[in-house]
Amino acid sequence: MIRRARGWRSIAVLGIAGLALAACGGDDEGSGEATSSDTSEAPESSAESSAPESSAEAAPPVNEADGTLTVGTLLPETGGLAFLGPPEFAGVDLAAAEINAAGGVLGQDVVVSDSDSGDTSTDIANQSVDRLLGEGVDAIIGAASSGVTLTVIDKIAAAQVVQMSPANTSPTLTDYADDGFYFRTAPSDVLQGRVLGDLVATDGCTAVAIMALDDSYGEGLTENATLSLEASGAALALDPVVYDPEASTFSAEVTQVAAANPDCLIIIGFAETVQVIQELVAQGIGPSALPTYFVDGNLADYSADADPNLPPGTLTGVKGTLPGADTSDDFQARLLETDPSLTSFAYAPESYDATILIALAAVAGGSDDGVTIRDNLVAVSRDGEKCTDFAACIALLDAGTDIDYDGQSGPIEFAESGDPSSATIGIYQYDDQNKNTPLEFLPGTVE
Repeated sequence: MIRRARGWRSIAVLGIAGLALAACGGDDEGSGEATSSDTSEAPESSAESSAPESSAEAAPPVNEADGTLTVGTLLPETGGLAFLGPPEFAGVDLAAAEINAAGGVLGQDVVVSDSDSGDTSTDIANQSVDRLLGEGVDAIIGAASSGVTLTVIDKIAAAQVVQMSPANTSPTLTDYADDGFYFRTAPSDVLQGRVLGDLVATDGCTAVAIMALDDSYGEGLTENATLSLEASGAALALDPVVYDPEASTFSAEVTQVAAANPDCLIIIGFAETVQVIQELVAQGIGPSALPTYFVDGNLADYSADADPNLPPGTLTGVKGTLPGADTSDDFQARLLETDPSLTSFAYAPESYDATILIALAAVAGGSDDGVTIRDNLVAVSRDGEKCTDFAACIALLDAGTDIDYDGQSGPIEFAESGDPSSATIGIYQYDDQNKNTPLEFLPGTVE
């Protein structure tokens, strides 16, 4: 069963009964059809913002082993990426239930404590991290937004707690000075940007406009998409139009785009994308007139039931990219059993895999402290015997066999930087109801 203790959404996932709850149901934001309906990166997946000031104001208590693996979540319940929260929470909950059904970690059930990451317009993430560190968590899964992660990464690393994001994609985080405590199961936008640029160029676009929110996520995707476009023979019709996502209007920015007369438009944004699209339509260059492309941060469900602000048909033909492999029917069903209200599965596989990997690293190292988990994460992700679920991986570890966990989000092989060295990017397209469905999934290496 899943017992919930109030924190914000604090939960402890206990026992085999939890598997009964989670093993026959599904989550709502993964890389299947629903996945396409969620904004990623957060974006920074896939959600990001410009690099903030260091978050290490006061030294937090250093994490120590207590025999119980405690995982905190720092995922969006509010803010511009709140649509990504439900599938990400469900992925963690499902993994924890299955871990506990298989005997837990080091003989104890995994405990999960949830918290809200908010976005970079608030200080919710810092408050959440303070609470989680005060509870003595051994690892934190999140944030979804790269910009939010940059506000708390110093504090988490200083406490010697592993942080693993299921959705951060900003290249800024690859070489961040985190003492090895930061990992992510979503690929850097070096890969998504490459796939996005190739897609746009392959579709015949030669003079491309880019509108991007002003943060590390927008900057990273813009840079890598531009490199890919230029390598494919396309060019930018004007310098990238960078905007404030909190602005009350996007009229001036859209006017700039219209004046350049591009043949295609890439929008790198979050929830404000609705207002951008409305302004594009008002100025006569909406998606019906100008082929438009989204990314994980705005690849949401804009159907009438989910978002009444765009009339049906507004987004017909719009394409977008989202990190993550196709989500199997079985995994979706298990997620939905965990949270029957799910309508998307975006980043649920990455959240699930983050939880499993953290647990496997603790078992491989024989301790739940953050340093041990950090020092074993790379090893359990590569160069061993393949295994695809916690129980099978534990059986191999118990037999003294090195393992290589391949998860629901695809093969996961951490580079020494903590980034996955290979990943899959999905390409999606919107129908006349403003819902997206997957067209194809492209594997690639992150160089």
